[in-house]
Amino acid sequence: MLKFLKALSVFAGTIIGVGIFGLPYVASKAGFFIVLFFFLIIAAISIFNHLLYGEISLGTKGQHRLAGYAEMYLGRWWKGVSFFSLVFGIVGALLAYLIVGGEFLTSFFSQFLGGSNLIYTLIFFILGAYLIFRGIKSISQIELGLLGVFFVILIVFFVKALPFIDVNNFQTVDWRYFTFPYGIILFSLWGLTTVPEMKEILGGNRKLLRRAIVVGISLATITYLFFVVTIFGATGFNTSKEAMSGFYQVLGNGIINLGFVFGMITCFTSFITLGLVLKKMFWYDMGVSKNVSWLIACFLPLGLFLLGFKEFIDIIGLAGAVGVGLAGTVVVLIYKEFLKRKSQKMHRLLYLLPVLLVIGIFFEVFYCIFAK
Repeated sequence: MLKFLKALSVFAGTIIGVGIFGLPYVASKAGFFIVLFFFLIIAAISIFNHLLYGEISLGTKGQHRLAGYAEMYLGRWWKGVSFFSLVFGIVGALLAYLIVGGEFLTSFFSQFLGGSNLIYTLIFFILGAYLIFRGIKSISQIELGLLGVFFVILIVFFVKALPFIDVNNFQTVDWRYFTFPYGIILFSLWGLTTVPEMKEILGGNRKLLRRAIVVGISLATITYLFFVVTIFGATGFNTSKEAMSGFYQVLGNGIINLGFVFGMITCFTSFITLGLVLKKMFWYDMGVSKNVSWLIACFLPLGLFLLGFKEFIDIIGLAGAVGVGLAGTVVVLIYKEFLKRKSQKMHRLLYLLPVLLVIGIFFEVFYCIFAK
């Protein structure tokens, strides 16, 4: 039981991240029930995709990650596709953490010290890049503790917001934004990189791994919806893109400052964790030197930020639809070849997964280009 809880905590702690701060804004644009609809569909897609990856991980000898499995079962070209999908998704996530972390830092400290958003974002980046360079290894343990703190703060937020929640906020639907939630929710429910770690924690126990995947994604879905109900229910169509500043307008100082502090810590630790992952991908998988890998991992998202890529919602939407969508498609293709080598055939219904993921990529790109 202890191993299961540890694996579940690692999985849920990885999934619940920066995406949560954009979900109330998505609900304010599309409508709560459209968001609920996409959560039900995408949670099912995510569960199936993670279960397939779990079977691949359990049934393949050796320690591998997605790019390694892609090369083993599909060839070097698909290894490149999987590597691109991971880099695209992680860089998008790092950029999102940089944007939102800088905003939280600004919202909290500018009350007392003044200063611009750019200054606080650069402070956030410099501290994070330094720790990524040093290769801090204990961040994951801090994140597990923060997950527990998050649930406590979420309950406090709900209790404080309850008198302000207006049920009328949940009744409006805007069909013009029907596809808007797709990429953001997909981004928010993805924890594929932790499946091999969960397998190791659980000692290769297939039953417990499957259970951890189903429970972890279900827990994240419930948590996200609870957060949407709390924030969007109280702020309605005044919901801000990163949730907290709009919530601030309703509840004022005090408890919201606690939210800003928590947001800063969450974004900062996750920025370091993902930065280390990206650094090691270039260093170990591509043979790039350690210092150059650090430069790419840290300065690529900063460069995009300085070039003006600051639309947090669009960034996580694209990172989810494109990065996660491609990775999910590769998983299904690997699973097909995995079964073929066992003289088994993949169920026809599973072919729907890559079809839906590819359609989602087109939806998100179309929205970003034409529906703004």
